[in-house]
Amino acid sequence: MRLRRKPWVDQAIHDFDAFVFPKDAPASEEQQGHWAEVFGREAPLYVELGTGKGDFISQLAERTPAVNFIGIEAQQDVLYAAAKKVAAMELKNVRLLVFDINEIERIFAPGEVDRFFINFCDPWPKKRHYKRRLTYVGFLEKYRKLLKTGGELHFKTDNRPLFDFSLKQFEEAQLAVRDVSFDLHAEDRPENIMTEYERKFSGFGEKINRCEVVFP
Repeated sequence: MRLRRKPWVDQAIHDFDAFVFPKDAPASEEQQGHWAEVFGREAPLYVELGTGKGDFISQLAERTPAVNFIGIEAQQDVLYAAAKKVAAMELKNVRLLVFDINEIERIFAPGEVDRFFINFCDPWPKKRHYKRRLTYVGFLEKYRKLLKTGGELHFKTDNRPLFDFSLKQFEEAQLAVRDVSFDLHAEDRPENIMTEYERKFSGFGEKINRCEVVFP
């Protein structure tokens, strides 16, 4: 669903310039290979592709302060909500970017990322749009380039057709898949952090699919 545009956000987002790269001052090649300097420390780098309103990244960053986190979201209006959460929690290990994931190779250097997270991405259900899915092999090759050897992708979705498609793409890309779940919440994992969509969909009784992918 397309959100109604909020013009006032374009100015309000600058309240968080300390940790947000907005659309009028986006991340660029200047940060590529230098994210440790942006954070002011050397630490593992975890990147969430499609941060939404920030529930997942803010909670995970709070739990794991020794990790640097980057959240990428194409819609600035949505990212504004995430920025407010990060600020309220006073998280120093999070940076938020308004950015097009299709161009992700412009802002990260080869081997710079330790882990990617994809949570409840657009399933692009029409067959002709399959190359737009973030787990399509074309995207996987981009992630492979940017991840350290042995880096990981953690993937969650309520959309079973997308999950089945993704498992085939992982196999085609010769990636190792582990910890596959077709009903995550039935397993009652206390370490699981729910996104806004996950909480909504699971409340409707939808089963949540999850897996971890290792890039050798």
